[in-house]
Amino acid sequence: MTPTINRDYLINTLTDLVRINSVNPSLVEDGRGEAEIGRYIAGELRALGLAVTIHESKPQRPSIVGILKGKGRGRSLMLNGHMDTVGVPGMPNPFTPTIRDGKLSGRGAYDMKGSLTACLTAAEALVASGKTLNGDLLIAAVADEEYASLSTAEVIKHYKADGAVVTEPTEMSICLAHKGFVWLEVETIGRAAHGSRFADGIDANMRMGRFLAELDQLEQELRQGSGHPLTGPPSLHAAIITGGTALSAYADRCRLKIERRTLVGESEAQVVSEIQDILNRLATADPTFQGTVKAFLTREPSEISPESSIVRTLSQASTEVLGLRPAHIGIPYWMDTALLSAAGIETVAMGPIGAGAHARVEWVDIQSLIDLAEILVHTTLNYCQYFAAGH
Repeated sequence: MTPTINRDYLINTLTDLVRINSVNPSLVEDGRGEAEIGRYIAGELRALGLAVTIHESKPQRPSIVGILKGKGRGRSLMLNGHMDTVGVPGMPNPFTPTIRDGKLSGRGAYDMKGSLTACLTAAEALVASGKTLNGDLLIAAVADEEYASLSTAEVIKHYKADGAVVTEPTEMSICLAHKGFVWLEVETIGRAAHGSRFADGIDANMRMGRFLAELDQLEQELRQGSGHPLTGPPSLHAAIITGGTALSAYADRCRLKIERRTLVGESEAQVVSEIQDILNRLATADPTFQGTVKAFLTREPSEISPESSIVRTLSQASTEVLGLRPAHIGIPYWMDTALLSAAGIETVAMGPIGAGAHARVEWVDIQSLIDLAEILVHTTLNYCQYFAAGH
C-alpha cells in the first residue's frame, strides 16, 4: 500500500499543538516550557505504535524521541523539530489557531509546530501503509532550540542516526549551510566616585563608549568581506549594555553583551581575539583603560555537500512531490543541524512555507505542510532502505 497523507490528521494535530503554550522559559520568565506539548507528542507517537523515550536535560524541559523500528538492515533517519516557541508580545490570541485562505495562524504555527506536525503525519502515513522499513525512523521533538538547544545536545548523547532532516522553515528549499554564533561579554572597568569628584572617578561607561566606536568599525569591516556563497558575510551587533548605579556616581563597571554571527571556518578563539585586539589598542592609547572579554555560549556554523546521500535523497523526493527541483540555499541564522552534523550525522534542513517567526502575526501554509509530510515519507522510504538493495 502506498503511504498517503492524512490531511485531517495533519490539521487537527497542528491545531492542537498551537493551542498549547510552549513558550521557552529561558526567554520569557513565565513561559510554560515544553512539558505539556511533550506529553501530547509522546501520546501521539505511542498511539502510532512508536517506541517512545522522554529525555530531560532540565526538569520539566523534556525532549521526546519516538522510534519506528526497522529490520536492522538499512540506514537510520532522524526527523528533528523543536517544541518551544518565543514569547507572544502584541499577539491578541496567540494560542487560538485560525485557518484562512489555506493558512493556519498562531504562535509556533510556522516556527515550528507545523514542521513537527509534518513529521508526525509522515510517521502516521508510514504506519498506516503497513510498510516495514529496513532502517529505523526516529522522530525527535526537542526542547530549548530557541535559546541554547540543550535538548538536541542531550538527544545526540543517546542516539546515533545515519542521517537527519531538521524541519526548520525554509520555504520548501533545501538548506545546505547556516551561520553559527558566539555570545560574548565585554566588561570595562572604571573607578567609583561621587559625580562631583572628576579627579577621583574613572567612568566605565565612557570607556565602553570608546570600545563601541571601535566595535562599530569592526562590524562594518566584517560585512564588507565576500563571506560565504550561501550565507553571506559574518556580522555582529551590540545586544545588551548595562552600567552605573546612580546618576550622581561614576560607573565602576560597564558590561556589554555581543552576538557575533560566524561562518564555516571561523572559531570562537578567532572571534574572541578580534575583540581582545580592540581592548589592547584602547589600553595602549590610554593606560587607565581596562577591559576584558569572555565567550559564554558558542554554536558552530554548519555546511553539507549537495552530493551527500541525505541531500540527494531529499532532493529526489522533493522533485517527485513538487514537480520541480528545490533550490539549494543557505540561511543567516543558527539551528540544530550543526549539533547533529558535529555528532557525525549527515544533516540537512527543509521546512514549510510561512511567515512571522518571532513576529506579531505568524502563519504557515497548510499545503506546504502536506507536501513536506509527503516528501519526508519518500525520503524515509528511500534512505532507510538503502542498504537493502541486493541483499
